[in-house]
Amino acid sequence: MRRSFAIFLCVSLMVAAPSYGLEVKQVTSPGGLKAWLVEDHTIPFTALEIDFGGGAVLEAPDKLGTAYFLAGMMEEGAGDYSADEFQRRQQELAVDLSFDAYQETMSVSVKFLTENKDESLELLRLALEQPRFDSDRLEFVRSQILAIIANREKDATDIAYMALNKESFGDHPLGDVIEGQVETIQSISAEDLEEFRQQALTRDDVIVGAAGDITEEELGSLLDELFAGLSGPGPSSPPDKAQSLINGGLTVIDYPSPQSFIVFRHEGILSDNPDFLTAYVMNEILGSQSYLSRLKEEVREKRGLTYGIASYLSSYDDVAFISGQFSTDNNTVAEAVEVVKDIWTDLAENGVSEEELQSVKTYLTGAYPLRFDGNSRIASILAAMQRDERDITYFDHRNDRVNALTVEDINRVAARLLKPEELHFVVVGQPVGLESARY
Repeated sequence: MRRSFAIFLCVSLMVAAPSYGLEVKQVTSPGGLKAWLVEDHTIPFTALEIDFGGGAVLEAPDKLGTAYFLAGMMEEGAGDYSADEFQRRQQELAVDLSFDAYQETMSVSVKFLTENKDESLELLRLALEQPRFDSDRLEFVRSQILAIIANREKDATDIAYMALNKESFGDHPLGDVIEGQVETIQSISAEDLEEFRQQALTRDDVIVGAAGDITEEELGSLLDELFAGLSGPGPSSPPDKAQSLINGGLTVIDYPSPQSFIVFRHEGILSDNPDFLTAYVMNEILGSQSYLSRLKEEVREKRGLTYGIASYLSSYDDVAFISGQFSTDNNTVAEAVEVVKDIWTDLAENGVSEEELQSVKTYLTGAYPLRFDGNSRIASILAAMQRDERDITYFDHRNDRVNALTVEDINRVAARLLKPEELHFVVVGQPVGLESARY
């Protein structure tokens, strides 16, 4: 299972526990459920990250947005607690529950105090097993989603990514937007939400990352108690395997603005590919968000065509991409697109230098421990690593693997992965002079 939120995914995959202090344990409950745990008893506080496989790809075509709708409703009361009582009880216990829907997962983030562990987890159990779909809250959440959809149709970034995803996936569910459409959201009933809950939140397809003031034994018991009431088997009819349909070219969507927003993409590399780490390091040189990459240097620093530009790797269960985005004045869109394609071509054909590689190695191996800035972040990373089927020993050797990469490794992957002629650009704005660009 892989989350569709690409930036988060790529960051999480590359973060590993520093060998000098963070011990990751695999916990197996008496009932056979598994989790990864980092114990830290210095503060009486624990965080859990819980992921269920499936997500929005399980939705019926006429019920798009059900996963997103369900995530919203799971915060609107459960069991005997009305919506107001549910929120009040969270405040009394100082527990933080949040629910999210993605294309291929449903996730739950939990933070609780040790002294309130049992009561907090009972509240979570009720939310998972017995969410209330009271009619007034159902209509309230429905109205919120419809407002989000209305705003989405006016936002250049959303417009661009909706178009790019349709170019990438066609009619496959991964090409649909997570919030659904007006007509599908209006048709979703409480019965639809309950049916989807039973299908998407299953005991045999759950991943748990835990960090904080909890022991292995406590976590094992917690897993069995928390998920005892969920159904065992997952969906009987998994969605069709996704394929990348993206082809090189250009899509221009008229949008009244002095600037254009541009996204671009071609097929990438799955996160379970042996060369994924090499590709990740290559992309740091090409278009990192935080490192002074070639895209930043050439498009922003040297030419002043944008305030920000980045590329990133994204990976779903069956398909992956290397993508990027930036915005620029309508008069400079054609020039900026040309520069991006030229940088893509140069790295593919000429590779990186030893100096570039050593610089990015220093950055990556030095910066990653800073990402472990709390139990919530650690729990999230542990879940992400399990989703992508990493061995638990990966944590101990990540920096060694980065440092072992050679210029030849990077250049081999760049030559194979980077295909400038296959980049598809979606431009949302009123660009000038695109006819002069090479397509």
